[in-house]
Amino acid sequence: MNPTSFKVGYVVKRYPRFSETFIVNEILAHEAAGRSVEIISLYPPNDTHFQDTLARVRAPVTYLLADGLKATDFWKTLERCGDLQPSFWNSLADARGSEAREIYQAALLARHAMDRGIRHLHAHFASTATEVARLAARFSRIPFTFTAHAKDIFHESVSPADLRRKLRQATGTVTVSDFNVRHLRSQFGSDATHVRRIYNGIDLERFRFSDPTDRPFHIVAVGRLVEKKGFDVLIEACRLLTRQHSFTCDIIGHGEMESKLATQITRARLQRVVRLAGSLPQSQVIQSIASAAAFAAPCVIGSDGNADGLPTVLLESMALGTPCISTDVTGIPEIVRHMETGLLVPQKDPATLAAAMEQLLTQPSLRTQLAIQARQLIENEFDIHRNTHALWKLFESATRFESTVPFKAVPHLTPLVVSVP
Repeated sequence: MNPTSFKVGYVVKRYPRFSETFIVNEILAHEAAGRSVEIISLYPPNDTHFQDTLARVRAPVTYLLADGLKATDFWKTLERCGDLQPSFWNSLADARGSEAREIYQAALLARHAMDRGIRHLHAHFASTATEVARLAARFSRIPFTFTAHAKDIFHESVSPADLRRKLRQATGTVTVSDFNVRHLRSQFGSDATHVRRIYNGIDLERFRFSDPTDRPFHIVAVGRLVEKKGFDVLIEACRLLTRQHSFTCDIIGHGEMESKLATQITRARLQRVVRLAGSLPQSQVIQSIASAAAFAAPCVIGSDGNADGLPTVLLESMALGTPCISTDVTGIPEIVRHMETGLLVPQKDPATLAAAMEQLLTQPSLRTQLAIQARQLIENEFDIHRNTHALWKLFESATRFESTVPFKAVPHLTPLVVSVP
């Protein structure tokens, strides 16, 4: 199938988001291969900083705005869908249990997809973006797929019945680790048999390997300052390690736990050791990781069940030649293989984390050995171009909901759809 004639609509909750570089990477890889992509966002961005790679995205962005939605707008939009697609009113039964905003945005999306010649919808995260894509697919009779990550699977707020319905109706479901595949199949049985793992990839040209043998005693961690990242455990490990060694540690990111972590650093008298560096452009993050002796990702399963799936920044660090320490939760052991591609420690165990950090700081030969083997794994399994090719093949093969009675192409009639070229 000609990639330029097969257009895919990427459905996301917000675009852009500072923390979701993996979505931008995916879109850029599709564009580099000449594939046609449009981005559909349910909400406008609310971040104040954005990654520098964002400027390279050429895909148009459409915002399905629904703030201040009125009943008259809701019903007019549904009536227009009914006029354009004879099966629409029968499909509306599939919206039982959905929020009015999601139904409205799905109707807008269905009209937009048919008007723009979008032949497939793909959503990231099995939450509201997938719900809107699911309904739009039912309304327009085009197929949809989605990628499930972590919070959308493990958080206590996830409704098993809702996730089961999405799994059952999707023409394909992707997730980011073998751990997630096993979890979904154990929870949902036959409704999850079509789930497949396609790893998030990275652009290996942007993440060049360098030998870590002679790097200074410096540790880096990157991520949102939230419970599941385990940065409080890292700070305690740093406190323990200062008893034997002089070193520094940067924690790059922002989030709701910033004040709590700053207080922890002050109380432990670690102001000269641990620094909360805030959010940085990706180019600076890459530079910081590439100059560190070790990268720490002390991920934990949060009190609300939330957990990381497979942090992209671990892949980036391994590609750069920075040896990694992480924990044995979710899909992380698939890439951080103890004493082979990194060091693996139990979650919420600062003493063992401190000992692993000491190993990497004091054993340059171990750093180099782990870094070389980690880079080889990344090249073999996480090349963004190879992985997005597999994803695109999935899109092309998803034809179960193809319609024999397409929408009529008409101009957009609602002011609530805002397109950005």
